[in-house]
This record gives sequence, structure tokens and C-alpha cells, in this order.
Amino acid sequence: MITIYGVSRSRATRNIWLMNELGQPFKQVPVIQAYRLANPDAPDAPLNTHSPAFLAVNPNGHIPSMQDGELVLHESLAINLYLARKFGGPVAPATVAEEGECAMWTLWAATEAEPHAIQILYHRVMKQGDERKPALADAAEEALRAPFRVLDAALAKTGYLVGGRFTVADINVSEVVRYAQAAPALFDAAPRVKAWLETLHARPGFKAMMDRRMAEPA
Repeated sequence: MITIYGVSRSRATRNIWLMNELGQPFKQVPVIQAYRLANPDAPDAPLNTHSPAFLAVNPNGHIPSMQDGELVLHESLAINLYLARKFGGPVAPATVAEEGECAMWTLWAATEAEPHAIQILYHRVMKQGDERKPALADAAEEALRAPFRVLDAALAKTGYLVGGRFTVADINVSEVVRYAQAAPALFDAAPRVKAWLETLHARPGFKAMMDRRMAEPA
């Protein structure tokens, strides 16, 4: 059975959503981020990204990680590409060309979108008081205008990114784009992106993942 290391209030959501779509059972080991704990190194601290037991799994000290037998993988987006390839079905690439497109969109999400989208999430949603830097969020929103135009144009033909159907590429990209929801003007200017995200978030697999996420302490 696949094991996913990481609490649901983390990028593990990407892997959990995909496993829901694949209809595959999995084990979740709830490793929490060390920064969320007052003293992550305390003897009675819950399993966290500083814990020696977890560092033996992922020496980078980040979640999520995944274990499949002897194979251990890190990086949530790469884990999803592996899981789609392993289990197949319509969510997986059907051809070598589609595999290349899924990889392309995954790397696009990681390089063109996430560095900016995460700043919007941090500085308009997560951080409080003096920690919040509105100027960083504003700059990130401006930087995302061009990538959103690219994504909007890509969705024009079928409403999905690869093969005219819902695939792992849609999960990987939308889970990054979701971070920018606190910048509604971006979505208003890219109506196909807005409609695509709404369609994906209506899927039972996404809803089940979010229920799992919201059941955890904030």
C-alpha cells in the first residue's frame, strides 16, 4: 500500500486528491510542519519535519513524501506523476506525448506559477499583523497576470490541459493556482481558468480531500 507522509494541511493535499481520483487505498502518516510547533524538538513533540524518524525518510525535512515498497519519493508534484503512471486509468497520460505534456504543465506550475501564488497565500491569507507584507502579494499578483493568460488560452479548446480530459496535469496545476484565490482579479481576467478551477473543485475526489484537510486542527 502507498504511504503518504504529511498532514493534510500541507502540499500532501495534491497526493491525497489524486489517490481519491484513482480510487486507491493509502496510508497517511501525519507528519506536521516543524514551524507550526512551539518546540518541535521536545521529547513529547508530535512527529514533525524535524523528527529524526521523519528525517530518515526525507532528509530534506519537508512534506509530503511517499513510500511504495522500497521506493521513497519526495516533491508532491513528482509524486503525483509517479502515482498516475503506476495506477493508470483516464487520469494518467495515455501516450508518450501526453506524458510529456503532463510533465511540461507540472514544471510550468512549479516554476511559472507557484513562486508567485504562494506569496499571495502567505501575505493575504496565512500571515497576520506585521508579518503580512501586502506589497509582496501585490507584486505576486502582477507577476501572475501573464501566466494566467497562458493558462487561460491553453484551456480554450477543451477546458482541460491534456488530452481533452481531466488528468494529473489538471490536479498539479490547479493545486498551485488555488493558492492565488485571494487575488480574485486574476481569475476575473482569466474566465476559463476560473471556470476550470470551479469544475475541478466540484469533483468528489477534491471534496473528500478538503473534508480530510478541514478535519485537522488549523
